Amino acid sequence: MTEDRAALAAEAHTDFAGRMSYGEYLQLDRLLSAQRPLSGRHDEMLFIIIHQATELWMKLVLHELTEARALLRRDELQGAFKSLARVSRIQTQLNQSWDVLATMTPSDYSSFRDALGQSSGFQSAQYRLIEFLLGNKQAMMVEPHRHRPELAAALDEALATPSLYDEAIQVLARRGFAIDPAVLGRDVRQPYAADASVLAAWLAVYRAPGQHWDLYELAEELVDLEDWFLQWRFRHMTTVKRVIGFKRGTGGTAGVAYLRQLLDTVLFPELWEVRTAL
Repeated sequence: MTEDRAALAAEAHTDFAGRMSYGEYLQLDRLLSAQRPLSGRHDEMLFIIIHQATELWMKLVLHELTEARALLRRDELQGAFKSLARVSRIQTQLNQSWDVLATMTPSDYSSFRDALGQSSGFQSAQYRLIEFLLGNKQAMMVEPHRHRPELAAALDEALATPSLYDEAIQVLARRGFAIDPAVLGRDVRQPYAADASVLAAWLAVYRAPGQHWDLYELAEELVDLEDWFLQWRFRHMTTVKRVIGFKRGTGGTAGVAYLRQLLDTVLFPELWEVRTAL
């Protein structure tokens, strides 16, 4: 058995002079040298890697949600479902990352917290882009990024672009559902507010799923997305509470109180209301 394995290993490429290797393709030298603890404390490495990995997953979330929105705009719902299902799996990974971060005790975090200065996850530009894409539009959230013109420009553009749910509602209208023109022509820079005509359309879909199967599947994919996103927010809040209690966040927010307030944010209100109306 050992000889067989050695023979198989001998067939592998070993000379990468002039060839692209695994590490070069993934730019691992850059990636693995991006962890630069400031405090000299053991647990700061955990804190940095968890947040960097989260940002990488969020980059993929943005990639997939942007594609899903474009596909909805073109009425290619099946392709959108694939991207949305992938996002739900990514969210599983993001939620599990809190379990790893929660292995850090209050004493561990306190040992290097001062090294963070005023830096905070509140300032994550990618997180804001995700929220804007999902419809939680708040112009004030661009302000922490004004010192980086390219980030502010990307956020301003996202603020002025219809959200994933805006595009889903446009699909309903193109399918012949009577959506209030005020909803279809609304200012997309503002947070979405529930509308009776949109609720009536989703209610018709849920009452006859066989007749509107792809719209029914779209609705459930969106519910999955928001459900996972809500779980992520909840785990964020409980992990922060476990590690720092009710201290203010490094970015100046009220910490747990601020995160608890976010749990009341509803992205796709009619898809939750329809469950009561059925």
